[in-house]
Amino acid sequence: MEFYVNHPVIFLLSGILIVAVLVQSVWFLVKALRRAKALGMDAAKLKKLIISAATFTIAPAIAIVISVMTLSKDLGVALPWMRLSVVGSLSYETIAASNAVGAMGLEFGSASLNASQFVTVVIVMTVSIMVGIWLVPLVAKKMQSGMITMEKRDKKWSEIFTSAMFIGMISAFVGFVFCDVLSVTKGDFTGIIPVLVMVVSAVVMLLSGLLVKVLKWQWISDYALPISLVVGMASAIPITAWLS
Repeated sequence: MEFYVNHPVIFLLSGILIVAVLVQSVWFLVKALRRAKALGMDAAKLKKLIISAATFTIAPAIAIVISVMTLSKDLGVALPWMRLSVVGSLSYETIAASNAVGAMGLEFGSASLNASQFVTVVIVMTVSIMVGIWLVPLVAKKMQSGMITMEKRDKKWSEIFTSAMFIGMISAFVGFVFCDVLSVTKGDFTGIIPVLVMVVSAVVMLLSGLLVKVLKWQWISDYALPISLVVGMASAIPITAWLS
């Protein structure tokens, strides 16, 4: 059987996992509705809440579709579709896939993967992120208890500690953006492309915040992320053409 990244078997396997996730979502939704009715919550408010939640899922869905399109050139449609439908994100999946492809001596964005290489990328993208899932039941409760104790003793240091952990997590991704900046010293300006794309996205996010604060356009707050993501990706095209 000839292998290619959009093989029907891969779609079938990915589809099974996605259906399992959807079934769980529907199950929890039904349980939540039954519990709400048992508590005597107003049916009209519940209906409004469901419609509102369904409407605002469009925003992250746009980002997911764009992410699938971004990764589909090398990895096909099925694998990114499955990863981003479960516990994936564009930032993590891109880094994991590009590192795996680079380790095999290929260039992410223009690689043609065989079956063995594709399986390697799948393992890196799936097994690696599962570490976080395994760690939650092992350390999350102790960590949460420790943070609650710290907050009771000194709220200021508790906030500093929480902020430091968040900044540390973000720094890992920001470092990936700046990792090739020094290529400028060799006359290669492609290393600053991710930096400029990040700047464009940040400016769009800032403008969205100003529109919410100054003009009171509250609806933009729900779509600021996908808008900045779309504009940032779109800007990558002229920026790459300019610097390449």
